[in-house]
Amino acid sequence: ELNHLTNSFAQLKQAQTKFKSCVENVAEITPANQDKVILVPLTNSLYVPGKIKNPQHVIVDVGTGYFVQKSTTEATEHYQKKVEFVKGNLDKLQETIERKQENLNYLLEIMQVKLQSQQAGAAASASTS
Repeated sequence: ELNHLTNSFAQLKQAQTKFKSCVENVAEITPANQDKVILVPLTNSLYVPGKIKNPQHVIVDVGTGYFVQKSTTEATEHYQKKVEFVKGNLDKLQETIERKQENLNYLLEIMQVKLQSQQAGAAASASTS
């Protein structure tokens, strides 16, 4: 369970980084860039050349394969909300991971104490025999 939570934390961190990158990318779209050639991502590994026709509006991936046209201001707000949402989830998940780790450490200590007491008991009974 702890491994699963840690993996989830890493995936959320990656998503947060992606959303932060989107905020930075939207900020780079200015009227000065109109008609400049850019690489447009179709998938994670496939990019095609394109031109910026309207630097005031961008297409935003809102999830589950849906895209919406938004102004650059709206797009920035959208991605900043996503960053904050993921940050909240990361904070909660970090607390859960820390609690689970503390519980695991406590159980390991108890098991070590019991094992040592059993070994001490076995050694004591062996020496009296």
